[in-house]
Amino acid sequence: MRARRAAAVAGTIPPLPHGEQDARRWFLKVVATQRELWVAEDGTALVAILVFDGPAIDQLYVEPGLEGRGIGAVLLAHAKRLHPAGLGLWAFQSNAGALRFYERHGFRAVESTDGSGNMERSPDVRLAWP
Repeated sequence: MRARRAAAVAGTIPPLPHGEQDARRWFLKVVATQRELWVAEDGTALVAILVFDGPAIDQLYVEPGLEGRGIGAVLLAHAKRLHPAGLGLWAFQSNAGALRFYERHGFRAVESTDGSGNMERSPDVRLAWP
């Protein structure tokens, strides 16, 4: 939640369309029980999260202040090992850093939208690997 909030405050991605309490309930009810979830830890601290919805990356967040240290790259490499036939994901067009990250790791844009299909109503892009 901290990484999502920090990205919204920075203007990299739009804010949540609903409150953080609703997002936490959704995470506990849906993500933790119905999705494939991986985490990266440093000792006892959670430093990143990777969530799959089938062969799609639903979420990949790194703790604010720890970006650029290769943590996301390790989780993404793990994702590729788990899904060697291919992966897809959606990212906001405004999230230039994430788009560069995924492109460096072999993802390519395959579709762009005006955002009318997502909750945030913000333009996004679908990326695919390989």
